Amino acid sequence: MNPFALTGSVAIDAVRETGRMADFGARGAMAWVTGPFYWRAFFASLVRIGFASLPVVGLTAIFTGGALALNIYDGSLRFNAETFLPQILGVSIVRELGPVLAALMVAGRCSSAMAAEIGTMRVTEQIDAMSTLAVDPFKYLIAPRILATTLALPILVLIADIIGVYGGYLVAVYALDFSGPIFVTNIAEFLENRDVYSGLIKAAVFGFLISVMGCYYGYASRGGAQGVGAATRTAVVASAVAVLASNYFMTSLLVKV
Repeated sequence: MNPFALTGSVAIDAVRETGRMADFGARGAMAWVTGPFYWRAFFASLVRIGFASLPVVGLTAIFTGGALALNIYDGSLRFNAETFLPQILGVSIVRELGPVLAALMVAGRCSSAMAAEIGTMRVTEQIDAMSTLAVDPFKYLIAPRILATTLALPILVLIADIIGVYGGYLVAVYALDFSGPIFVTNIAEFLENRDVYSGLIKAAVFGFLISVMGCYYGYASRGGAQGVGAATRTAVVASAVAVLASNYFMTSLLVKV
């Protein structure tokens, strides 16, 4: 009933959980360094996380680009600045919307899958059996997923950037009567290399966080099917929060104010 004791207990538990996640992520990221590295598990994870996520990421990007073009045009029209639509669209997608939306889609699709797969192996004692057979679970289960997600997400974001800009191009040219060549030229001349690099750096960090959250909550799940379901739900929520929170801190570091 003591609110101060309750607040302190929650804060201490949050710090402990953060420390466990950091230790888990460090172990998973460094497990592949000492070897052996399971290449088959890595490429299988790369296909499931990267290639299989292309449809949902592409659909999200093209509709986001089209809707963003309409909103930018409507807002800039009030100030007679509608000619700046290509520049604003390109920067918005490449620096913010592309990385964040692609990461959220991958978090919803892949983080839950990781938590469910590893959680099922945990509650059915497959991970314990693996350890008994002298197979390190971090090397076989965690490290390939972390590395695959960290490498796949920047590629997905780069593709999402292209598709998102193309979606804005379609709306601008065929619905708002913009000139196609001028639209492309304005984006190419306005975007800088650091705009693209900042988005790809964010994507790599997002991929690491998403995979760590999914693997951590799956690895720590207990209590049968109900525990696996809770771990899956928590992994998705934690991944989304981690993506949005880290996006702010990385933006404050990468943007020149």
